[in-house]
Amino acid sequence: MRLTLIAFCLGVWWLQQQPELPPVRWLWLLPLLLSLLWLPVSPRPVAEFTRRLGIVLLCVALGFAWAAWRADVRLAERLPAQWQGVDIALVGVIADLPHTNARGERFVFDVEQVTTPNAPVLRRIQLTRYWPRGSAHRVARMQAGERWQLTVRVKMPYGTSNPHGFDLEAWMLERGINASGYVREQPAPQRLAAQAHTPAAWIAATRAAVRQRIFTTLGDAPYAGVIAALVVGDQRGIPYGQWRAFTRTGVNHLLSISGLHVTMIATLAGWLMASVWRRLPRHAERLPARQAGLIMAVLAALAYAVLAGFQVPAQRTLFMLVVLALAFWGRRQARPFTALIVALFVVLLVDPWAVLSAGFWLSFGAMAAILWVTFGRVALPDQLRGWVTVQWAVTLALAPVLFLLFQQVSLISPLANAVAIPLVSWLVTPLALLGVLIPPLWQVAAWLMAWLGAGLAWASSLPLAVMTLPAAGLEATALALAGTVWLLLPRGFPLRVLGLVLWLPLLFPLRDAIAPDHFRAEAIDVGQGTAVLIRTANHVLLYDTGASFADSDSGERIVVPYLRASGIGRLSGLIVSHDDNDHSGGMRSVLRDIPTDWLLHGMPANSPLLDNAPPARSCARGQRWNWDGVQFEILNPRPAAYAESRRRNNDFSCVLRVSSARHSMLLTGDGERQTELELLESGQLTPVNVLFAGHHGSRTSSIPEFVAATRPEFVVFTLGHRNRYGHPHPHVAARFREIDAHMLRSDSGGLIRLDFGEAGVEASQYRPTYRRYWQTKFSQP
Repeated sequence: MRLTLIAFCLGVWWLQQQPELPPVRWLWLLPLLLSLLWLPVSPRPVAEFTRRLGIVLLCVALGFAWAAWRADVRLAERLPAQWQGVDIALVGVIADLPHTNARGERFVFDVEQVTTPNAPVLRRIQLTRYWPRGSAHRVARMQAGERWQLTVRVKMPYGTSNPHGFDLEAWMLERGINASGYVREQPAPQRLAAQAHTPAAWIAATRAAVRQRIFTTLGDAPYAGVIAALVVGDQRGIPYGQWRAFTRTGVNHLLSISGLHVTMIATLAGWLMASVWRRLPRHAERLPARQAGLIMAVLAALAYAVLAGFQVPAQRTLFMLVVLALAFWGRRQARPFTALIVALFVVLLVDPWAVLSAGFWLSFGAMAAILWVTFGRVALPDQLRGWVTVQWAVTLALAPVLFLLFQQVSLISPLANAVAIPLVSWLVTPLALLGVLIPPLWQVAAWLMAWLGAGLAWASSLPLAVMTLPAAGLEATALALAGTVWLLLPRGFPLRVLGLVLWLPLLFPLRDAIAPDHFRAEAIDVGQGTAVLIRTANHVLLYDTGASFADSDSGERIVVPYLRASGIGRLSGLIVSHDDNDHSGGMRSVLRDIPTDWLLHGMPANSPLLDNAPPARSCARGQRWNWDGVQFEILNPRPAAYAESRRRNNDFSCVLRVSSARHSMLLTGDGERQTELELLESGQLTPVNVLFAGHHGSRTSSIPEFVAATRPEFVVFTLGHRNRYGHPHPHVAARFREIDAHMLRSDSGGLIRLDFGEAGVEASQYRPTYRRYWQTKFSQP
C-alpha cells in the first residue's frame, strides 16, 4: 500500500511540472488501465514484478489525472480577460484575517452572489480597500466574518517571474483565489451583516477576535506578533528584524503552527482526558480511558489546526495523528512511516498544489528524518543522545532543500533549537493557548519570548551564523538527499562517510563564468520599476533596486533573493539612478543584506536613503571605470545639474553606458526629453546594441532624434503587468518598430538576460522558457 500511495503522490507532483494541462480525452484510457488490478498474483518472479510495476504506474497516472482534473476545474473559475478593470458588484463574506498597512486593508473575499448582469461567476478573490485620501486617523473597516456588498475592479492573477523567485500565480491557485483587485468607494460599500452564519465565517471571526484580544492585552509588547502567530497562525505581525533573527538561527519553523505544536497540544489533551476518564468508573466501563484520550487528542489537534488556519504542517500532523489513533484504537502496531505516507497522500488528495509550497517539503522532510533515525533501530540511545541525533538528522536532511529554496542554512540551528524547542513548545505555546481563557498568561508568554528573542538576536549576529550557497539544481539536491540517507544509516553500516561525496555537487556548484571583455546584463522582474544586474568576469554592479511597498520592498522580496540564488554575496558597486520610488525603493534592503563597495546616485544630498550607506557620490558626466576589459561611463547628468532647479526627479537620472570592444548598452533610468536632448547635445551618443527605454517607455521619453541616434538592436521595457500608466506608449513602441528593434518586456517575459559575447548579443526571457500551466497568458499590443 505504501508504494502505491507514494506513486499517486508522485503523479500529483509530476502534473505540477507541466507547461500545459494535458487534453481531457486521454483520461478515457484510465478505465482500461484499471484492469491491471484484476490480474492474478503470479508465482513467476518476472511476471509478478511486471504486474506490480504496472500497478505502480497506474497509481502515478491516477495521481496525475486527479491533479489535472482539479487544476482544470480551478482554472475554469478564473476571471476572464475581458472583465479585467471592469466594475463588478458582489455580495460575499470576508473569509480571512484582514491585513492593514500604510495603503489600506487587504483581505480575502468569498463571493456568494454576483449582481452585475452577465458578469462571470467568481468564488474567491483578494481585495484591497484603500484608506481615504488625506485621512490621518485610519481605523479598520473590514472585519473577518462580515458580509458585505461591494463594487470591485479586479484582474487576472499575475506576478513577477524570476528564477528561484516567489510565484504569486501558483500561490493564488493553491488558495483558490480567482482574481485580485480593489474596492470601489462609489457606490459606497455596504455591510450587510456583522457575522455571516456559515462555518467558515464563524471560524474567521473567532480567529480575528482572538488576535484582537492578544494585541489589546499586550499593546506595544515587542513579541505580541509572535504570540498571535502561535495562537491563530497569523505571522504578519512579526517585525522583519525578529523574522531575520529567527531565520538566521533556524528556529522560524517554531513560529508557524508546526507539527510539533499540534502534537504537543494533542498529547496534553489526550493525557488529561485519559486521567480524568479513569476516575469516572461508569464511563470507563463503556469506553476505556485510553480510547477516550485518543478521541480527545484528535479533537484537540483538529481544533488547534482550524484555529491556526489549517496550514500544511498542521494538516500533516493531524492526518498522522488520525492514522496512529486508529491503529491504537484497533490495538494494532503503530507504524509511523505508514502514517506519514498516508498523511502525505491525504494532503495531496485535498490540496494537489501543496507540493509547490516550501512548507510542504520542510514539514514532511523533517518528520521523515526524525522517523528515519528513531524508529526501527535495534539499540535506542539515551534521551540526551537521542535528542542530539534528532537535531543533527533534521538539520542535515533539510539543508539540501533549504539551499534549493532559500540558498542559505543556519549553521547554529541545532544549538538554537536545543534551547528554543523546549521553551517555545512546552512553555510559550501552552501559555499562549491558555491565554485565550486567561489573557494575563499572554504577558508571561511574551516575556519568555522576549528573553529568548534577545539570545537569538545575539546569535544571529555572529559572523558564521548562516552558510549561503548559490541555488543548485534538482539533480544536485537529489544527490545530496541520497547522501543524507546514507549518512544517517544505523551505526556499524560500512562506509557511511561516503555519503558526503554525494554532497559535493551541491556544495561546489558549477559556475557560469564570464570571459574577460564580455559582460552580462539581467533585468530582474520587479514589476513597475527597474533593477538591472550587470556582471563582468570578476565584478558585479546593480543599477536600481525596484520599488518599496506599504509593508515591504522589491529589494527584500525579489532582488536580494535573486542575488543570493546567483551566488552573489557582494556588490562591487550600486547605482541608484534617481529619487523615484520605483528605482530607489529597495535600496535600504539591498544595502542591509548585501555588502556593497560604493554607491553612485542621482538623489538629493539630504535624502534619508543615504543614511548609513557605503561611500557615496553623486553621478556626474565624465565618471568612468574599467572592470575586466569592460568600460563603464556616466554620460549624464552634468556636474552643474545638481545646482539647477529641475522640474522632475527624472531629469537627474544617472545615464550609464557599458561597452566592450564589440558591444554596448545604454541605461537612462527615467530620463525624459530634457535628458535625451542633453545627451544629443553632448555628442556622446553612438549606436548601441541594447537600450533600456527611458521612463519605462513613457511618451515623454524616447524622442525620435534619440531613437535615431542610438538605433538599438534590442530595446528593453521594464514595467509592470497592466500598469496604470499605459507603458510603453504606442507612439514609443512604433518608433522602435520603425528601426526593426527587437522589443523585450519584463511584464510578459519576466527576467530578461542579455549576454554580450563573441557571438553577438544573446537575449533570453525567463517566463516563456519556464512555463507552467497556471501562468496567465496574454498577447502584447
